[in-house]
Amino acid sequence: MLILLPPSEKKKETISPTPAISVYSGVLYQALDWPSLSASAKKRASSSVVIISAKYGAITPDTRIETYKEKINNKVMAAPVAKVLDAITTDLIIDCRSSTYKTVWSAPIDRTVEIHVSTVVDGERVVVTHMSKKIRGEIARLLLQSRSSAKTPEDLYAIVSEKYPCALTPADEKNPWVLEVIAI
Repeated sequence: MLILLPPSEKKKETISPTPAISVYSGVLYQALDWPSLSASAKKRASSSVVIISAKYGAITPDTRIETYKEKINNKVMAAPVAKVLDAITTDLIIDCRSSTYKTVWSAPIDRTVEIHVSTVVDGERVVVTHMSKKIRGEIARLLLQSRSSAKTPEDLYAIVSEKYPCALTPADEKNPWVLEVIAI
């Protein structure tokens, strides 16, 4: 299992290189709540979480970085990010990246599940952005704490559906799997 996360615009100020997971402090990372994860969940994260950084490329939670303010240059970052991610062999990629960061690297359609978050307003599903970040952080946390590791889209659905109403849509020729999570 590989969990792809975006960075966060909000970052803690650092005076020296600090683990990336301690620098990013936005909504997704608040919901992930790294400090409260168990040692085993943190160990799982070190081998299954990759953050796509605008400045540093594809990094792990433990990668030491400095605080930065930079927008991603997709053309510049595409090759270094692909070099890291193409080398990772995994049965399942859980894509929690925002649309901006999805354009840096195209995950293999057949084994990728994008996490989409919506809510229901007046009987209609509506995409939510701020809440999406929070839910994606909660899902990453849930997966890191789970007693089993998701190896298939169906495994992912089984784990996430214990906490959230959701629907799983299979991949087709052009689009990856989608797990639509309903924020309640």
